[in-house]
Amino acid sequence: MDQRLSDDLADLPVLLHEARERAARFLAGVGERPVGPPPAPREPVPLPERVQGTRGALEAFERRWEPGLSASPGPRYLGFVTGGSTPAALAGDWLTSAYDQNAASGGDSSAADLERETVTWLRDLLGLPAEQEGAFVSGATMSNATGLAIAREWIGERRGVSVAEQGLAALGPVRVLSGTPHSSVGKALSVLGLGRSALRRVGALPGREAVDVERLEAALRELDGEPAIVVANAGTVNTADFDDLRAVAALRERYPFWLHVDAAFGAFAALSPEHAHLVDGLGAADSICLDLHKWLNVPYDSAVQFTRRRDLQARVFRNSAAYLGPLGDRPDYLHLTPENSRRLRALPAWFTLAAYGREGHAEIVRRDIALAARLGERLAAMPAYRLLAPVRLNVVCFTLASAPERIAEVARAVAETGEALLTTTEYAGVPALRAAFSNWRTTEADVDRVAKALERAAG
Repeated sequence: MDQRLSDDLADLPVLLHEARERAARFLAGVGERPVGPPPAPREPVPLPERVQGTRGALEAFERRWEPGLSASPGPRYLGFVTGGSTPAALAGDWLTSAYDQNAASGGDSSAADLERETVTWLRDLLGLPAEQEGAFVSGATMSNATGLAIAREWIGERRGVSVAEQGLAALGPVRVLSGTPHSSVGKALSVLGLGRSALRRVGALPGREAVDVERLEAALRELDGEPAIVVANAGTVNTADFDDLRAVAALRERYPFWLHVDAAFGAFAALSPEHAHLVDGLGAADSICLDLHKWLNVPYDSAVQFTRRRDLQARVFRNSAAYLGPLGDRPDYLHLTPENSRRLRALPAWFTLAAYGREGHAEIVRRDIALAARLGERLAAMPAYRLLAPVRLNVVCFTLASAPERIAEVARAVAETGEALLTTTEYAGVPALRAAFSNWRTTEADVDRVAKALERAAG
């Protein structure tokens, strides 16, 4: 064994303690750390010739890279829809690396059963029926891609072919209908070979991002009985708007289509009694996207896909090799997701659910919703800004009242203060900012700091 490796092994407890101390210092100061200042570009340096060992690598990281990292786990990082990591989820994530289990198979570890338990807990948390079976994937993009891959196989089933066996050439064209699809849907269609041009936007309700169900029905009618895929939304990116999921699902009584619901963060509205009606009908979907490194507040690289048709899922993703064993009635996860090698990404979710349960996570959801409403009220009282949509859940979408074209300048000015980070967007053709609340740390005091920073930035 290399001598430095041998030394690090002997010194491992001390080295892990030093890493823990660095992490603890970062997290202790994350509330006051500059949230998202524009980083200075850095060119790669040559690979070191001399071995530094873990302690040397820690020192090099702290010197070269740590100062440029954002405070994305902190309370005023309102860009994208990003939670932090609850203490329990962080502990689970560290243990994930320490135990280093390959969760693809249940042949030599209980990791797969832990994942099954975590999926069951999530299903119960959101009130989904037992027919919805799930598996962990890396994020919402992969969750959407997995659901749409199963939908593609369902289209083939309706046409008497198996895309998994015969390929896309046997399938023919496929129509995908949606009101306000997330960008990852187009990416998934590209990867799956269906093509971005397969996606048809059927239009939203006036002043909304929710699909116009009458226009959706008209588009389905035009297909004259051909099977299709409908992508519905439970929480759009710009305004956290929701399609009428029950009404959309009811259309299947007259038209053949696979219903995929992108509920990446919006599914957690089920934990707020005042907002649970927004996800009525979610359980009727054929496949569902759920992203846990958003409102469940686990570290990045954690999402789940649910489906009612695990048989089709296994047909798409099964891996045939003598050393892997038969598919069986209880497929290993390597037969259900794109990856063969899968880290135990269910463990952080298991930890946070075991630690805080339904009540703890419901409190986070309710508080974030209230904080989004608070920021919306503060902005509505400022002459410099105007809201572009009602604050329906946890996202505030707004622009400058007199000069929307300057909104990107406002975003930069706020970021440069280090007080907050908000992402730019465009809503109904208007340049805008969006503030997304999903972090477990955020408080009313943080909202007030963000509001003051926005007021100063507007001049």
